[in-house]
Amino acid sequence: MADSEAKGAEFEKKADKKLSGWAVFGSKYDDAAELLEKAANSYKLAKSWDKAANAYIKLANCQLKLESKHEAASAYVDAANCYKKSQPQEAVRMLNLAIGMFEDIGRLSMAAKHYKDIADIYEKEENVEKAMEYYDKAAELYSGEGTDSTANQCKIKVAQFAAQLEQYDKAIEIYEDVAKQSLNNNLLKYSVKGYLLNAGLCQICAKDVVGINNALEKYQELDPTFSSTREYKLLTDLAGAIDEVDVVKFTDIVREYDNMSRIDQWKTTLLLRAKNVLKLKEIEEPDFL
Repeated sequence: MADSEAKGAEFEKKADKKLSGWAVFGSKYDDAAELLEKAANSYKLAKSWDKAANAYIKLANCQLKLESKHEAASAYVDAANCYKKSQPQEAVRMLNLAIGMFEDIGRLSMAAKHYKDIADIYEKEENVEKAMEYYDKAAELYSGEGTDSTANQCKIKVAQFAAQLEQYDKAIEIYEDVAKQSLNNNLLKYSVKGYLLNAGLCQICAKDVVGINNALEKYQELDPTFSSTREYKLLTDLAGAIDEVDVVKFTDIVREYDNMSRIDQWKTTLLLRAKNVLKLKEIEEPDFL
């Protein structure tokens, strides 16, 4: 590793010398770019990620001098991949630079991919608001490029985070929209019941019983097969427990469903919120009978 780092430093030193001198034949930026590529690769072998990232930034600057925006953007992406190991915020900065260039030259699918990369970084950092913002940007570009499946994956992420932030109306709108799109796709239509379940859980957190039942009627109209699913039964049973202000019944319904189909953490969070609201109602409306 020490040898690789030393090689990287030597290549970088030669590149700096090229850049500070005059080129008699050819372009000093071409020559320096080649050396910087070698420097970055050597630093990566040595796991000297910050030095590798710095070499890629210099390489990007050379490519800009050569008016090669695509190559410059790719170098910034390489720098970002190195920074992911040690400095996530620097990785975000590099990816944003790359995105700007990819958008300038019309490579919108590449821009979308890197918006998603930034969202992934923020998700790992547990910065939900920023993750949601960048998944939203990625979804918009993917949709514009006709990559609906990947766009929907990003939209679902936005919906999950929106619900986490108690922005239920936004989450509901996304889940319902993705469900509608998926109905007409043979590969995706089997996911519809899951999307409608998620939308229904958001309805349970956000709406009264009338609103929940109206939503369930709408979902039956959207997908007539939904009423025969366990997901639909769960939602209708929960709506009944809420209408009766019965916490014990609500808990039993969730437990029974969980015994058949394991409930994930996201759904558990929403169900606990709904249960806590129901507990308060039960206290406020004691049974005098």
